Amino acid sequence: MKTKIVLAYSGGLDTSVMLKWLIKKGYEVIAYVADVGQKEDFQEIKNKALKTGASKVYIEDLKKELVENYIFQALKANAIYEEQYLLGTAIARPIIAKKQVEIAKKEKTNILAHGCTGKGNDQVRFELIWMHLMPDVKIISPWKNQEWLKKFKGRTDLIKYAEKEKIPIDVTLKKPYSTDENLMHISYESGILEDTKIAPDPSMFKLTKSPMNAPDKETKIIIEFEKGIPILVNNVTKQEKIKGSLKLFNYLNNLASENGIGRIDIVENRFVGIKSRGVYETPAGTILLKAHQDLESIVLDKEVMNLKKLMSSLVGKIIYNGFWYSAEMKFLMAAINQSQENVTGKVYLTLYKGNVIVTGRESKYSLYNEAIASMEEEGGYDQKDAAGFIKITGLRLKLNGAKK
Repeated sequence: MKTKIVLAYSGGLDTSVMLKWLIKKGYEVIAYVADVGQKEDFQEIKNKALKTGASKVYIEDLKKELVENYIFQALKANAIYEEQYLLGTAIARPIIAKKQVEIAKKEKTNILAHGCTGKGNDQVRFELIWMHLMPDVKIISPWKNQEWLKKFKGRTDLIKYAEKEKIPIDVTLKKPYSTDENLMHISYESGILEDTKIAPDPSMFKLTKSPMNAPDKETKIIIEFEKGIPILVNNVTKQEKIKGSLKLFNYLNNLASENGIGRIDIVENRFVGIKSRGVYETPAGTILLKAHQDLESIVLDKEVMNLKKLMSSLVGKIIYNGFWYSAEMKFLMAAINQSQENVTGKVYLTLYKGNVIVTGRESKYSLYNEAIASMEEEGGYDQKDAAGFIKITGLRLKLNGAKK
């Protein structure tokens, strides 16, 4: 009986060649395809895997779970990496890896394989999660295997092998860039984008309109949150109300895309130490982050907000580096969940040509006191008290100044 191996399979050139290569090395290969919202013909991918020699193909619809248990959890933390990247690729990897382990257990094997390169972040994300969820895992990572590297030095060798083994492929020798797509975003890296001074070709973008081509009119929406989770989108302009996690997220993706929202072009620091240029489209995520941050401004205590900003950066780094299922992530999320107890209310937004403009917010838990803040009326704040406050606060500055 052949040893079973579960391969994370995309149907692309690399994993198609890997599938055949692993079979020729004596494995029974089970192909696993995760549907996390990428626009693919999954039946075609399944047929391709079977034709290449897979003994079985799992197609797993993970979209709803991705939104509720990963995207919305990261949103509660305002998780962001290096102040710009909304973690679209990184946030999908934990659920993909988790389901792969579940399939392996079902198939009674502990051998898992992926097609990630040895230079990127995804190899780390997959393998760290596998190690946590299946401590006795045996990992096969061809792009770190000497035999594989000797045989396949690049795309030319992969294409020649595919043609020789009659593996159905639909690729050109030179791709202009590589992409990764899921419900949260699409990324563009490598190829022509490796020259950091060259602007992306406008025709490259798949998810969003150019802000220049977006409608020359405002779209007004209201997003309602409950304990940090979006529960309703009210499109005031079109008089539409959308509920349900996945439906709501898809709706915001479409709305943001139509209004040219969600594009960024950055150079980031990969976990392995390499700088990488990435161009991303993150439509719904961009709107939700702006709205959630704004709602927190009215309901969170000042010092809690300051602490949470530090934690947001830490959580972003943890997710990016692949430690979703780590002790530190669990520890930080416990505090973040506590901070979200009163993050309930509505945020009023205007979408216009690539911009997400907050125009108002309200919450029954608001800490904003109009009487105290007002310049027109007296509330519970005696302005004369400020004189003593400033004297005490400035005492150390006076002492330091006197010494000079």
